[in-house]
Amino acid sequence: MEQYLIDTNVISDYFSASLPENGLQFMDSVIDAVPNLSVISQIELLCWKTDAFKEQRVKDFIADSTIFDITPDVITYCVNIRRNKKVKTPDAIIAATALAHGFTLITNNEKDFNNINGLKIVNPIKV
Repeated sequence: MEQYLIDTNVISDYFSASLPENGLQFMDSVIDAVPNLSVISQIELLCWKTDAFKEQRVKDFIADSTIFDITPDVITYCVNIRRNKKVKTPDAIIAATALAHGFTLITNNEKDFNNINGLKIVNPIKV
């Protein structure tokens, strides 16, 4: 079964139910397995300013997820990405995490990840 790393923007869309029906169903199937997140997404999610209910929902989601830290392999991929593409460091770390672990990245922000060699992307808006 294909493994996925979920980008922060998709989690936001999923929680707000703003994905099309096919995208919500796809995300349900991904999340029913243990969701995979970069430590960058964990940080971004915990920085959301929201009400207590939504904050707890985010914390519960993170607790149910596998968080992938920045490892030497992730650093190597990240440096390569940043040297060859104009990509912001947080996005480069997320892409590098996906590459280092052989994951397909789920994002609806394809423009930030286009043309990164070897990175597979799926956009839940387009499934």
